[in-house]
Amino acid sequence: MVYDESAVYIVRETLLVALMISAPILLAGVVVGLLISLIQSVTSVQDQTLTFVPKITAMIIIAVILLPWITMKLVEYAARMFTLF
Repeated sequence: MVYDESAVYIVRETLLVALMISAPILLAGVVVGLLISLIQSVTSVQDQTLTFVPKITAMIIIAVILLPWITMKLVEYAARMFTLF
């Protein structure tokens, strides 16, 4: 099979940008979920909403805080893609 180098580059860049943008938000959810799970196991409270609400709240807060950085990364990516063609 013959692959077009520019297509492989575009897919690679797209995946890297998506990973860079989503990683901090997902990491916040994992950390908060781990902390809540630890607290639940210590206190023996096993309510599902107790983990869901803090995780979503933390992820939204991180997304809002990182919004300027996310916008900058997406603008840089778009500029690279437009100059590529």
